[in-house]
Amino acid sequence: MWTQIRGYPLQAFIVCHLAYMFSQVDLALFSYALPSIRETFDVSLQAMGWVVALSYSVGAFFQVYIGTLTDRFGRKHMLMLVTVVSSLFIAAHAIVPESAAQVVVGGISFSLGIIVMTLLRCFAISFGGALYPTTGAIVTEEAPARYRGIMAGLLQTAFPLGAFVSALFAAPMLEAYGWRPLFLVGLLSIPYIWVIHRFLRETKRFVGHKEAQAQSSAVNETSRDKIAALFAPDMRMRTVTLFAAQFIFVIAYGAASLWLPTYLIESRGFTQSDATYVVGYANAVAVIGYIIAAVTGEFILTRRTTVTIWTLLGATSFLSMIWFTSGYWDTLIVLCISTTFFYGTAAVKFAYIAEVFPTHLRATGLAVCSSLAVNLGIAVGPLVVTYGVQFFDWDMTFSVVVGIPLAVAGLLYLRLKPIPSGLEVEEVDRQMRTQT
Repeated sequence: MWTQIRGYPLQAFIVCHLAYMFSQVDLALFSYALPSIRETFDVSLQAMGWVVALSYSVGAFFQVYIGTLTDRFGRKHMLMLVTVVSSLFIAAHAIVPESAAQVVVGGISFSLGIIVMTLLRCFAISFGGALYPTTGAIVTEEAPARYRGIMAGLLQTAFPLGAFVSALFAAPMLEAYGWRPLFLVGLLSIPYIWVIHRFLRETKRFVGHKEAQAQSSAVNETSRDKIAALFAPDMRMRTVTLFAAQFIFVIAYGAASLWLPTYLIESRGFTQSDATYVVGYANAVAVIGYIIAAVTGEFILTRRTTVTIWTLLGATSFLSMIWFTSGYWDTLIVLCISTTFFYGTAAVKFAYIAEVFPTHLRATGLAVCSSLAVNLGIAVGPLVVTYGVQFFDWDMTFSVVVGIPLAVAGLLYLRLKPIPSGLEVEEVDRQMRTQT
């Protein structure tokens, strides 16, 4: 294994992993700071739910557009661009005004500060989330075929590691300085573009595609053409199924991940520090699930089957945490088990989604079937929770909004063809085209 991945494939993986982790550190800050932000602006749970819904919905469509640009103009330059821009918008959260002016929309009151924060969240999510398809395309195209699933899966550990690293300094900073200085951490990502420029090159597959396109005098496809190609007869089944499964899964994931700190504080009486550490440690332990899932999908089962099993186990363990724990330590232990499966599915899903699309549509496919679905799911899930707790308690709301969607999402993957691991991406695409 080492002889095949050492050298540039490993170098590209490390550069992309760190870039993705920095973006997750930045984006995770918001969930940890959420209780303090609500207190500062005296904003209701429902109003904050709409902030999340609007920002992720807008961000979703911008990410698709950025994904098409990545397939048109290259992975490296887009990675540098989105890293810088997302960091600036994250840092700008620190200077959101605390105006007393209120705007009432649909019976819900929003302050000027919350409106400004919503706009900043839209752009931060648009660019920060775009690192997902960009880094994914790079690792998928540079990794050796036999270990592509392992490397693409391990790339996803950047998400829980970023959330864990964020928790380590978020907890003490929130207690000592409040939430505003916390977002200035986003500026630390900007110098990383030098590393990307110095140690990353454009992928050979992308360069080869552009050269072949130039030699054949083919027209450079527009962003609209890229998206339309995903719904061609031989692509439609995989596109629609993957989008639906990911969207439903992330309704559950968005509801759980965004509101977990708030749930632990408001429902279980945890302090903000304890809630932050519990969620942070659970994300750290989830890395184990990512690794085991990646290995299982690569060498034992197909990726499709592994996703289904991991998702169903994640749903079962999450519901166990809701109904059968109450204290700090039992909550932490069962939540860690849950995130091992629940979050660990990302290691397999990402590799599967990335490899089933051809090179000229890979970043676009990831942007539509993953980024768009993820952001729309995060927009819906947390918003549903805010209304659910008005009529039910936190436990029942989490059970319905998380448990049921997880089970449905896992079963949806059974509609797709199980493709053996270790094939070149061109062969994976050929086999998928036999399923329309």
